[in-house]
Amino acid sequence: MQIAERTVVTIHYTLTDSKGEILDSSEGPEGAEPLAYVHGQAMIVPGLEAALAGKSEGDHLKVTVDPDGGYGQRHEALVQKVSRDEFPDGDVEVGMRFRSHGPGGARVLTVVATDEDTITLDGNHPLAGATLNFDVKVVSVREATEKDLRGHGDHECSGCHGCGDH
Repeated sequence: MQIAERTVVTIHYTLTDSKGEILDSSEGPEGAEPLAYVHGQAMIVPGLEAALAGKSEGDHLKVTVDPDGGYGQRHEALVQKVSRDEFPDGDVEVGMRFRSHGPGGARVLTVVATDEDTITLDGNHPLAGATLNFDVKVVSVREATEKDLRGHGDHECSGCHGCGDH
């Protein structure tokens, strides 16, 4: 069976940056599980999803995804300084993340700098602007069931990527 809309795809992958550093992998010393997702449901970056279309179980591919097919370009307008008074609950440290809700929807903000009076927050995805290199092996492909398709709308889970992140 080939990967197409409404198929559940299970892959093992390793993601590296332009320097060859491993950023993420489904394989590791602790026997990590492969990633399962429903193709066509925007559950993985668009560039990788497009490259997987038409592939079958057992296929192995290397895919380079530019920022527009990955996590988008960096936007400096998403980096902002706010008063430390906005965080009355205690210490704020570089690397901490906060969820913000605004007119554009929910966004994760990462603390990138602090000083006595201000905290600098970055609303870009950590991989925005990065070229992504995937080494992927297709483990399995099957037709999605109605439960698979519903699982991402009404929070039932059938084991596909994204469950638990709702």
